Amino acid sequence: MKIKSERDFFSGLMFLALGVAFTWGATTLHVGRAANMGPGYFPLALGIVLASLGAFITFGALVLETEDGDPVGEWAWRPLGFVTLANVLFGASIAGVPSLGLPPLGLAVSVAVLTFFASLAAGRLAWKEVVALAVALALSCWLVFVLDLGLDLWMWPSFTTH
Repeated sequence: MKIKSERDFFSGLMFLALGVAFTWGATTLHVGRAANMGPGYFPLALGIVLASLGAFITFGALVLETEDGDPVGEWAWRPLGFVTLANVLFGASIAGVPSLGLPPLGLAVSVAVLTFFASLAAGRLAWKEVVALAVALALSCWLVFVLDLGLDLWMWPSFTTH
C-alpha cells in the first residue's frame, strides 16, 4: 500500500505509539470505574483515544489522495533541542539535583527557566515578551495550583526561606 501523505502517516504513527505506550503503562495501575477512578483511569482513557486517533490518521494517510504527497521535510533541530532542554531543566530545577548540589528552586524560578529556554527555540529573543510570559505563567501556576487546588508547592527556592 502506498503512503499518500507522509506527514499524516508519520504523525498518525506517533499518536498510535504514544497511545499504546499510555495504555500499556496504565495496565500496571488500578483503573477503577467512572464513579470511582483509580490512578490508571485517565492514562488508560488517554491511551485509547490517542491510539484510536493515530489509527484513524494513519489509515487516512494511506487511502486519501493529497496533491503533492505532503512530504515530511527536514527536522527542525533547534526547536526540538531547546524545547527538550527546557523541559529537562524545568524538572531539574523544580525537584533539585542533590548529586550536583542543586536544591529545589521553587515553582516561580522553574517556570522562568522553562520559559527562557523554550523561547530560544524561536531563534530570536524578545526579552520583554519572555519576562512578561514567565511572570504570567508563574502567577497562573500559583493561582491554580497553590490557591485554587491547595497544593503544597514551594514558589521560591528553599534557601530563601531559611
